[in-house]
Amino acid sequence: MPVSHVAIRVSDIASSKAFYDAALAPLGTKIAMSFQDGKMLGYGGDKGPDFWIREVTGDDAKPQNRPVHVAFEAKSKEEVQAFYDAAIAAGGKDNGAPGPRPQYTPNYYGAFVHDPEGNNIEAVYFAPTA
Repeated sequence: MPVSHVAIRVSDIASSKAFYDAALAPLGTKIAMSFQDGKMLGYGGDKGPDFWIREVTGDDAKPQNRPVHVAFEAKSKEEVQAFYDAAIAAGGKDNGAPGPRPQYTPNYYGAFVHDPEGNNIEAVYFAPTA
């Protein structure tokens, strides 16, 4: 079952936008839509947004007890590395350097970074199998 889109809540749209603009650029993903005076941003490609961030305030802005994990599919190991480097440079925290993850699948190559809100953001490449 394909997923159409995912949305996460953030407490600071400016810092989250800076992080995701940088981290997702190597994957060819950019802002495709903006609503609520820039407080809700949709990232995607030609088909439109498939990943959203939305600023919330008050009780909704309290840190999440269970951070979200989102994985973006990359086209190569080099894209995974570029995502990781850009995300770290944009203030992300390492949660798993680029490398194979054979415990998931034999052809899984990924990198994990915590975003400014503590969410686990990943880029993954599925290498062709022989």
